[in-house]
Amino acid sequence: MASPVRYTIFPRNPAAHLFEVTVTVSDPDPAGQRFSLPVWIPGSYMIREFAKNVVTLHAECGGNPIACEKIDKATWQCGPAAAAITLTYEVYAWDLSVRAAHLDESHAFFNGTGVFLLPLGFENAPCEVDIQRPAGTRYAGWEIATSLSQTQALVPLSGTNVPGSRTDVDVLPNDSKQFGTFSAANYDELIDHPVEMGTFTHATFEACGVPHHVAITGKHRADMTRLCADLKKICEVQIRLFEPETAAAPMQQYWFLIWAVGDGYGGLEHRASTALICNRDDLPSTHEKKVGAGYRRFLGLASHEYFHTWNVKRIKPAAFVPYDLTQENYTRQLWFFEGFTSYYDDLVLVRSGLIDSLGYLELIAENIGRVMAQSGRTRQSVAESSFDAWVKYYRQDENSPNAIVSYYQKGAMIGLALDLTIRQRTSGAKSLDDVMRALWRSYGREAIGVPERGVEAIAGQITGLDLKDFFARAVYGTADMDIAALLNSVAIDLAWRVPGKAKDDDPVPVTIGVKIAAEPNHDAKVSQVFDGGAAQAAGVSAGDVVIAVDGLRVSAVTLEKRLRSYPVGAHVTLSAFRRDEMMSFDVALQALPAQTCALTMQDTPIEAKARRNAWLLP
Repeated sequence: MASPVRYTIFPRNPAAHLFEVTVTVSDPDPAGQRFSLPVWIPGSYMIREFAKNVVTLHAECGGNPIACEKIDKATWQCGPAAAAITLTYEVYAWDLSVRAAHLDESHAFFNGTGVFLLPLGFENAPCEVDIQRPAGTRYAGWEIATSLSQTQALVPLSGTNVPGSRTDVDVLPNDSKQFGTFSAANYDELIDHPVEMGTFTHATFEACGVPHHVAITGKHRADMTRLCADLKKICEVQIRLFEPETAAAPMQQYWFLIWAVGDGYGGLEHRASTALICNRDDLPSTHEKKVGAGYRRFLGLASHEYFHTWNVKRIKPAAFVPYDLTQENYTRQLWFFEGFTSYYDDLVLVRSGLIDSLGYLELIAENIGRVMAQSGRTRQSVAESSFDAWVKYYRQDENSPNAIVSYYQKGAMIGLALDLTIRQRTSGAKSLDDVMRALWRSYGREAIGVPERGVEAIAGQITGLDLKDFFARAVYGTADMDIAALLNSVAIDLAWRVPGKAKDDDPVPVTIGVKIAAEPNHDAKVSQVFDGGAAQAAGVSAGDVVIAVDGLRVSAVTLEKRLRSYPVGAHVTLSAFRRDEMMSFDVALQALPAQTCALTMQDTPIEAKARRNAWLLP
């Protein structure tokens, strides 16, 4: 068995946001050992260049310095050396997200992709990491939240942390939260368990017999009892979806690592945990018993990332087996791995009883409205969007609504359409649930990569349907799906409404077809100009700052109100600055289109209502 690669990580200077990390290889390449840091993190498809955060780095062998040269943007070559090599390096950690690392005097968080250098050639070697508490009494109360397996615990002396002092103990339960040594079978496993350190709120519940942990960092007033009870419902519905007979989860423990902030939203999946960032006010309070919009948004996020435990962490594209973290990994299947996960995240909320059917229809309607509002859907297929995620979806600019389609949002619509299509054409004998379970059996249990078009093949095999035309249109084409007819098959009506027009005799609102971003001084800065809009026809461009309408000053707050005082078809003069030049535009106001999607449940026929109930409450 190969000797383990040994790491230490120490929050050396929280005020300066610096981790000190070491990596030791006992039997390095005698010709010179190379070390590399990933350039992206699985689950977030953009090159992030984590090596840019390495501040200093030096190498030694037997206590003596040895040569170490950076040979490309993320790789260092050290040696040659005849004995163990240790690299010591500093990592700057000030990324307020779930994708990299963050360190200050209140907490520490890191993903392994951003802090642990890989010794090339040792990808499959076991790994040990000594996670240390910051020095000083002010950090004596810090604990650890992670799904990494712990093997040794550091015992503080006299209530203070003394780096390096250690007492060996038996293998600890994974919820010990003590600083010490943790282990992973290989580098891929090491970097798939994010770590939170600090003083956080911790609670535990069981889902289908598996311990699940909730750790919340940041100020909050969450009702932990209710939160755990609701997450338990979500987790058990998902476990039973994939394993209806055994209710067996694919992990031995699970951690929800939640960072509560004033304004934030996002999540990243891992094999036995997820890192979430949310508005603290979205967490459930003790005095509110309903599931409000904010809490519903949080539960949908948690449901989404938990569903990834199966769909993308274990059922994954063949292009990701194994991950190549030195460059982009291309697949045309993100519409399935992200889009179908986005379909199920809210569906699980209604199936678990956390929201009712009307609340679920609101969520579907919102997503349909978002997809149909962006003309990019007519230019780019979701297969193309998946392939171009690295350079388009994750690097959006002012023209993105006109040029791209979201494989999350349209992918969720495709999941809905495919589910209803299968149910309709098999008279309810099969559903998308059966397809997901077949993918789990064929690819997920053994982590065999799904080949391109493998999802389509499994869907056809398990349902007995010819779905080639469906996938050609929905996935590889740009034409709109007839989602209204499919919803009608389960007794749901789809209608389009004009935003802000409550009654038929209300005046038609006007628009110029732009998105305005308020500047710090409240100037109305155009952030996006939509295809086919009045502003585009008049020559308005993204970046222009609108200062007046017909000679009267406007701001980001008053622009829309001023425009809506005019009737449809009226011409107005927009005055704007483009950089430091004054521009004038003659704009013909357009009618605001009916772009709000509304879904309502029919009372009849009974057969369609039964199909609807079988879909929402199986």
